[in-house]
Amino acid sequence: MLVNENLKTGTYEVKFDGSRLASGVYFYTITAGEFKETMKALLIK
Repeated sequence: MLVNENLKTGTYEVKFDGSRLASGVYFYTITAGEFKETMKALLIK
């Protein structure tokens, strides 16, 4: 989990360190109120 807190409206940046993960396809979910979207990310080492 990268962020688990209520934030005010705006733009935010979160640093992700995938050095301990294997290369591959990962799925992530963004949730805001009733909005929920799952997308995929490709990690290549």
